[in-house]
Amino acid sequence: MRFVIIICLFFQVLATSAFGQAYQYHTVAAGETVYSISNKYDISQETLLKLNPEAKEGLQVNAKLVIPMSLEKSEASVKKVVSLNSHKVQKKETLYSLSKQYGISVDDIKKYNKQLYSKELQNGETIQIPVFVIDESAPEKVIIAEKKERPAPGKVIIEERNPNVTISKPSSSSSSSSSQEGRTREHIIIPKETKYGIARKYGMTVKELEALNPTVGVLQPGIMLKVGTNVLDQPVIITDDAFEFYEVQPQETLYSLTRRFQIAEDSLVALNPALKDGLKWGMILKVPTKDSKGNKLEDVVDLGETPMPTSELSKMDLSKNLKNFDTKNLVLMLPYNLSKINRDSISNAKELIQKDRVLRISLDFYSGAIMAIDRAKELGISTNLRVYDTQNNSGKVSQTIASNDFSNVDAVIGPLLQATSEEAASSLMSLKVPVISPMTNRELKPLPNLYQSRPSDEMLREAMIVYLQKNSQGKNVIIIADASSSAIKSKLTTALPSARIINPQANNITESTIASVLDKSRENWVILESESIGLLGSATSALNRMARNNRITLFTTYKNSTFESDAVINEHLGELKFHFPSEYKEFDESVTDSFIEAYKAKYGYIPNKYTVRGYDLTLDILLRLAAMGTIEESVNANIITEYVENKFLYKPKANGGFYNDAIYIMQLNKDLTLSVAK
Repeated sequence: MRFVIIICLFFQVLATSAFGQAYQYHTVAAGETVYSISNKYDISQETLLKLNPEAKEGLQVNAKLVIPMSLEKSEASVKKVVSLNSHKVQKKETLYSLSKQYGISVDDIKKYNKQLYSKELQNGETIQIPVFVIDESAPEKVIIAEKKERPAPGKVIIEERNPNVTISKPSSSSSSSSSQEGRTREHIIIPKETKYGIARKYGMTVKELEALNPTVGVLQPGIMLKVGTNVLDQPVIITDDAFEFYEVQPQETLYSLTRRFQIAEDSLVALNPALKDGLKWGMILKVPTKDSKGNKLEDVVDLGETPMPTSELSKMDLSKNLKNFDTKNLVLMLPYNLSKINRDSISNAKELIQKDRVLRISLDFYSGAIMAIDRAKELGISTNLRVYDTQNNSGKVSQTIASNDFSNVDAVIGPLLQATSEEAASSLMSLKVPVISPMTNRELKPLPNLYQSRPSDEMLREAMIVYLQKNSQGKNVIIIADASSSAIKSKLTTALPSARIINPQANNITESTIASVLDKSRENWVILESESIGLLGSATSALNRMARNNRITLFTTYKNSTFESDAVINEHLGELKFHFPSEYKEFDESVTDSFIEAYKAKYGYIPNKYTVRGYDLTLDILLRLAAMGTIEESVNANIITEYVENKFLYKPKANGGFYNDAIYIMQLNKDLTLSVAK
């Protein structure tokens, strides 16, 4: 069953695209069926029904269906140039950024600036920007180019539309059937509209708007949306920068909003007549951006909030401190090796997954990341996710970055391994895009935009040594280390100068040897350092027997794979209250956790540590961006964040880059459960 779910998830990855899908509407005519319409547009019946679930109950004449279409096809059928606007290229502007700024493609710009086919865009040069209106032969589709101003972080300020641009409107003959009237109507997006403004106009929440239009991601002029029928006599565009749209958050009250925006309650109601019926979570309100003296509210002390600590170390729940609700642009780079997969063969995919451990880890991590994006959406954070297959190859990583635009990316999670993570960070260093290495525990290169989220083995050792130094006073400390562990033994003896030393011979140790250094009058803390199966097996067995008459606790500075061998009995480790450092803690199945329960409900089994790491890391990045604006600002705040199994405390390296300094000291209990050591 688990492989079936993973395979489904795998093909979901295959379907993930870095680019949006264009859509059109089809008005159902008499006699048409799902089969005939799917044939007409060369799509499957499953796709048609997925986009139009109401069609499962039968088609009604004049009903409108959402139909996917290729981007090239849709643009070719609707664009018509009516004028050219001049644009003087500014510093750091690129063809891609201009295409986004004006809502047109890079090819559109090149088509009317032939020199750009053979040379790069030059700072200071003047180029021509085509202005499009709809082609009369395609009345239900439109693409309009108009400059879009990027709002300040956390703001939803929208400018007035260009009155010279013509917007098509649905004809009366294209109205919905009588059964649909009274439930939804249609709205064509005009330049610079946002989901906030549209939701406000039709008396909806953003979530309700998104639920009616599940296939629409980033709003583009000309796209037709399904909306409510309760139309307010309110504009969807704010023309005065003294106001903005604001989405009401859970537990907010009229009183807290009046303090937040420094406005009297009756004035707030006057701006938002819908408040007369009560404040509701998710409502879109028109609120001021300036106080009565004309000062911007972000420059004024907010009496309703407690400032976030920045000068002292603190553990913080970022979900309660969200401020920037702009859509986050996230890139996930993982080694799927899609080229090895026959996309038409489930058996081929299953066989590859069974053989390829890295692929299994990637899929598990991806499933957790998707759950984190869903959780962030519940908190009001939308995410534009792009997924790339690194093929576990540094060359593929650099090629992917070179052939795609990363200028607006907020963070890259991945790739998995050391070399590919370093290549990604190096390639994106000039753009200052943070690259978060999710899995490798090897020391990474000191690149200024590279974040090592998993502590290295050396960091784990150092954390345990610090723990021992702080807590071993009054204990009889014993170090058992073989010849191959001489380096860590030297560090331990320096940190714990009063410790007694045992140098085992021939990878074996006896009870009599240990008994000679035990102290029955106090606690005995035994630190065991070795990768020898023979030594670990004999030492833990002997210590377990001697613990019947002595107080013994076992430690190691690094829990290597030998501790998992059959020679080391878990029950013995439990009796010895085995302590070890770890970058993660195992979640407690006896404690209800929303993520664990949601994952079990969705996939039918408990997530493994790679899935949980995908969830914890992705959610942490999204919350840091929403609470602090940038990843680096969250580092400057010096905060610890903690989720299901992982916690994060990023600190700058002396020579560049950042590392996660949040480490758990775990204890194995007698019942073989794990807990964080006190």
